Amino acid sequence: MKINHIGSMGVNPYKRNLEKNIAAQKPQTREDKVEISSKAIDLQQTNEVTKARQEKVQALKAQLENGTYTIDPKAIATGLVNFYKK
Repeated sequence: MKINHIGSMGVNPYKRNLEKNIAAQKPQTREDKVEISSKAIDLQQTNEVTKARQEKVQALKAQLENGTYTIDPKAIATGLVNFYKK
């Protein structure tokens, strides 16, 4: 009795692995897109918000330089509690 093709069954695992590697190396054509809403654009363009921020930062810098800046621990604790209760 003669038995042919023992164990091969026409399956080549190396060829499958090679095909997987070739498929993985193909460049992806996905692109990232960022869309900014019109409201966000308006906020970026308004100078009122940036002016108010700059004034506040300058006031805080002056207080730090003068040594008159004080921290209110109750306000910080209240803010933390409110943040974590949400």
